[in-house]
Amino acid sequence: MTHAIVARQPGGPEVLDFTEIDRPVPGPGQLLVKVAATGVNFIETYQRSGTYKVAYPFTPGSEAAGTVEEIGEGVEDFAVGNRVATAEGTACYAGYIVLDAAKALPVPDGVDDHTAAALPLQGMTAHYLINSSFRVEPGHNVLVHAGAGGVGLLLIQLLKARGARVITTVSTDEKESLARGAGADEVLRYDGFTDAVRDLTHGAGVNVVYDGVGKDTFDGSLASLRTRGSLVLFGAASGPVPPVDPQRLNAGGSLTLTRPSLAHFLGNPQERLWRSTEIFGAAADGSLNVRIGATYPLAEARRAHEDLEGRRTTGKVLLVP
Repeated sequence: MTHAIVARQPGGPEVLDFTEIDRPVPGPGQLLVKVAATGVNFIETYQRSGTYKVAYPFTPGSEAAGTVEEIGEGVEDFAVGNRVATAEGTACYAGYIVLDAAKALPVPDGVDDHTAAALPLQGMTAHYLINSSFRVEPGHNVLVHAGAGGVGLLLIQLLKARGARVITTVSTDEKESLARGAGADEVLRYDGFTDAVRDLTHGAGVNVVYDGVGKDTFDGSLASLRTRGSLVLFGAASGPVPPVDPQRLNAGGSLTLTRPSLAHFLGNPQERLWRSTEIFGAAADGSLNVRIGATYPLAEARRAHEDLEGRRTTGKVLLVP
C-alpha cells in the first residue's frame, strides 16, 4: 500500500483527500518510482476544480522525482536504484508512481531530490523557448514577461548565460528584487512597458518577447518587437488572447507569432535527454539557481493549493510524501 491524494469530484481544495491506495505495479516499458518530491503546478488547480475536464476519481500531478524500485519488462536504460525525474508523469501526488521509461529523465549526482522535482517542467520549458521556439544569440534584446515567475527566473538566467540583454516585467518591488537577483538587465512594471522597451532599445524594439501572460500583455508585446521580431506566446495567465488578424504581423514589421507547448518539444527520448541533461547540468554546476518557495507534506496538498491560488507562494511549490 501507499498514500496518494485523490479528488473524487470537482471542487475547491477541500476535495483533495489524503488516502491509502494499492501500490502500483509497473508494466512493460515502465518504472516503479518511490517519490521523493512532487512539483505542484497551477494547471492542477484547474483540473481539480473542473475547469479542465478530467476523469474522477483523479490524482493530480505530472512532475516528480524519486528512485527506481522496480523495472518492467523490456526496460534497458534504467536500473533499480537510479534517480529519475519527469515532467510527463501521471498521478504524481503519491508515494509511488508508475512511469513510462521513455519519459524518465536521469538525475545527476549533483542535483538533490527537491531540485530534481522542481526543475523538469519549467526548466525544459525555458530550454525549448530559447533554443527551439526562437534561437537566442549573444547580443539579442529580449523581453521576458513575469520575470519573477518560475519560468521567468530560469529564463533570465539562461538568457544571460547566452549573452542576451534581458528586459523583464514584474508587478511588485519584491518581484523586481527576485528578477534582478536572477540577472535581469532592466526591470519594468507592466504599465507602459512598451514605451519603456522602445526607449531602452533606442526605438528599435526587441528581437523576441517571451509572453506567458497572454491577454493583458499581448498587444504591448507585439508593439515591443523590432522589424522581423518574434512573439513567443507560451501561456495565458491573464486569459486567452482574442483572435488575431494576420495582417497585424505584416503591419508590425513582418513579425512572427508562435504558440508553443512543452509536449511538442519533447518529441522523443533523445530530445528529452538533450533538454534535461543541459538543464540538470546547469543546476549541478551552480550556474542555474532553482528557487523552491515552499514545501508541504503530501497530506497537506489542500493547503498547498489554497496558498497557490491565494498567490501566497513564490518560486516552486513541492509536496513531499
